[in-house]
Amino acid sequence: MKSTFISIGVVVILIGGAVLFSRGGTDAGATPQNNISIVDGKQIIEIDAKGGYLPRNSVAKANIPTVIKVRTNGTFDCSAALVIPSIGYRKNLPSSGETLIELPSQKEGSTLQGLCAMGMYNFSVKFN
Repeated sequence: MKSTFISIGVVVILIGGAVLFSRGGTDAGATPQNNISIVDGKQIIEIDAKGGYLPRNSVAKANIPTVIKVRTNGTFDCSAALVIPSIGYRKNLPSSGETLIELPSQKEGSTLQGLCAMGMYNFSVKFN
């Protein structure tokens, strides 16, 4: 009788864990987000850095002045060490605050990749 209750408990825990992990498997940052605005003729791309980068994918306009605004808030993980290889950017972000990164004009069809220093987290901006 006691072993039956234990077996039922184990099954319930396993099913609950499977449901929990299957929900966590969706990548909320994988689809392009509305994180881009144009202010005074400059395109601002906002990215949050904490436990990765959100949104992970953005679509921006090509051939206009662009700034990436990276926001941190209690960020003490790898995403605070930002690398953007195509522009030679490599800096440790403040644990909390905003960092503005001026980009050279990006050609239509190009994609800018950013990642943490360890390569665990990344984001991309496609320019159309």
